[in-house]
Amino acid sequence: MGQVCRKPLAMTHNSHPILERAAANGVALDMKGSVAVVRLSRSAKRNALNDALIEALRDVFQNLPPEAGAAVIHGEGDHFCAGLDLSELKERDAGEGIHHSRSWHVALNAVEQGRVPVVAALHGAVVGGGLELASASHIRVADESTFYALPEGTRGIFVGGGGSVRVPKLIGTARMIDMMLTGRVYDAQEGERVGFAQYLVPTGTALTKAIELATRIATNAPLTNFALTHAMPRIAEQPADHGLFTETLMASIAQAAPEAKARVRAFLEGKAAKVQKG
Repeated sequence: MGQVCRKPLAMTHNSHPILERAAANGVALDMKGSVAVVRLSRSAKRNALNDALIEALRDVFQNLPPEAGAAVIHGEGDHFCAGLDLSELKERDAGEGIHHSRSWHVALNAVEQGRVPVVAALHGAVVGGGLELASASHIRVADESTFYALPEGTRGIFVGGGGSVRVPKLIGTARMIDMMLTGRVYDAQEGERVGFAQYLVPTGTALTKAIELATRIATNAPLTNFALTHAMPRIAEQPADHGLFTETLMASIAQAAPEAKARVRAFLEGKAAKVQKG
């Protein structure tokens, strides 16, 4: 299936020294309304992840503009991200390897546990570290050119960017072990079926769909979005009794916000749209 080369969208760029440095290292940030659009821009390397790009991802997601209510991350060119840039792989002792892995954790935690929900627009290769990055987002939209793999097992290494924690939550531990032991590759249709992506769209349309979703998400009450991206994952990992108690606290905090009260009042007064069948 042919792949579509994506050019940067025409958007308002936010000038900031940290963001300018990030752009020079392969991560560009532009605003489209209330959506921060983050673009991996090492297309000549299939957006492979090196240390500078990982640092840039951290800096961008830790410094999103205050007007951003949601974010989209996508890759320039024919691929989302082909994983670790093996040309820059260094021989490290165990201690150096620990610190290197933890630097990836900090960067991808900034995606998953940042201020706003993140939608990933996937196409082409979503491989190795690229899959680890995608799994740190909250919603994943894949087009039909997308394929997923974790080749670390066949290359004599192990995931180090949070994949062993995040990927099993999407597809299960057994499937991840199979991918790493055998080099199994999932195509876009299989990927949606097993849980890599929540949306599957025609080739070349993932970014448009992701921005559409993020624009809708940005209209939600910020505290509700925060609860869904920060409290919900923690509740899912808590014992039932602890989860129920956390849910009670979060529900009480969210509904006490002035914006929440205004939204409920608008609904009761017939000013807010009702849920319609899709």
